[in-house]
Amino acid sequence: MTRTNLTALTELVDDQDAGPTPSVTERQSTPAIEEFCAEAAALLGSDGVVRDPAVREKASCDWAHMSPILSAKLPAGHAEAVLRPTAHEQIPGLLALAHHHRIPLTPRGKGTGNYGQAIPLYDGVVLDLTGCGRVLDAGDGWIRAEAGAKMSDLEAHARTLGQELWMFPSTFGTTLGGFLSGGSGGTGSLVHKTNSDGFVRELTVAPCTADAEPFIVQDADALPYIHAYGTTGIITTATVRLQRARTWTGLFAAFPDWTSATAALDALVRLEPAPRLASLDEAGLVRVYPPDPALDPTALNLRAIIEEEAADQAQAIVRSYDGEVLDVRSAPDGPALISSLSFNHPTYHLMKAEEGWFHLEIRGDVLLGDTTEIKEVFPDTLLHLEGMRSGTVGMLMARYQGEQSVYDGIAALEVLGVGVHSPHNWHVDRRLDLVRETARTADPLGLLNPGKIPAPSQETP
Repeated sequence: MTRTNLTALTELVDDQDAGPTPSVTERQSTPAIEEFCAEAAALLGSDGVVRDPAVREKASCDWAHMSPILSAKLPAGHAEAVLRPTAHEQIPGLLALAHHHRIPLTPRGKGTGNYGQAIPLYDGVVLDLTGCGRVLDAGDGWIRAEAGAKMSDLEAHARTLGQELWMFPSTFGTTLGGFLSGGSGGTGSLVHKTNSDGFVRELTVAPCTADAEPFIVQDADALPYIHAYGTTGIITTATVRLQRARTWTGLFAAFPDWTSATAALDALVRLEPAPRLASLDEAGLVRVYPPDPALDPTALNLRAIIEEEAADQAQAIVRSYDGEVLDVRSAPDGPALISSLSFNHPTYHLMKAEEGWFHLEIRGDVLLGDTTEIKEVFPDTLLHLEGMRSGTVGMLMARYQGEQSVYDGIAALEVLGVGVHSPHNWHVDRRLDLVRETARTADPLGLLNPGKIPAPSQETP
């Protein structure tokens, strides 16, 4: 299948009026996939190539249904087989086979992405990397692991060395490769920004070419492979940065109004030593969280992961802005709860509790001020903020009134100075020129996660 043919198919996949996609039990396998699977089984063993319909169905989905816009396009593709390598050394051989047989190949970690990054839009095979989970090595300021290693395992290993990760996502069990290929930030981003900002020290990448010879990229040269959904090559191992381990504790506070709560958030972000995370929620979100004495569903809630030695200073900040300290809860429980309610997890809890919501990723210190006009753009708007030294980010959740109303609202928010990233498309939307240039060499046939690199006419304005 050529890149030209895949580009034509993209238009069909993005057409919401297209007919329903057949289920995996209705599909007919092609001779090419049968030959591919037989040869892949010779590399992986029979257990490494899974054809069971239920497994294939599960491997063809992620959390794209959190977007009502994307949900209307589902199902959007089905794996014809699931590959399960158990060591990173097996991955290049599988890519060489995919290239030889012209089989689309979509990489997958734990499937926790929210944008359809792991959906195999043109069927083919899904490469499940969770079996490649070894921590390979670590030293002063770095740790190296296979792409399928869980971020929680990396943090635990680093702790045995008196160190900790620069950052990890709110879904702590996410794989390293999944976080780098499809994620962005999380706990630790308050200081270190995103996974594109120096977190990656080195990557080993396997291209989808005739020989699939892996290559190594370091530091800034790793950028074409971060948040590219595997379209520029498959990350097989990664070396990411560590820092000195600290003793963290969780601060939970409640505030009567937005002005005092955001002022306290801004002050906590600038606290020294710096917090690892600082989140702010409106009461409308806290009401759908699992009940906990440290959470007040009647007030604005501010939560921060702070160094134990800064606990008194942080509590003083809360009280100076008319806040009430609800709890100071030590590790692991306090910080773990705060991480689990950060970034997109408030969206998950809201949508789990009630139907009819959608969300946008937002940014800008304008969010710390009067949000009256911002909240008038969409009905029943609720805000979740993450304090960052590089600028406030967060989630806006509101009642869904149709796809066009979302796009119109994005334009209105931007007029008000709110930056918006839409989670309602599965296209790569960062460093697109660099991604396209890299993919031409790393994936000349356009077989890696096809449909995720948009044509210029499909780019979000």
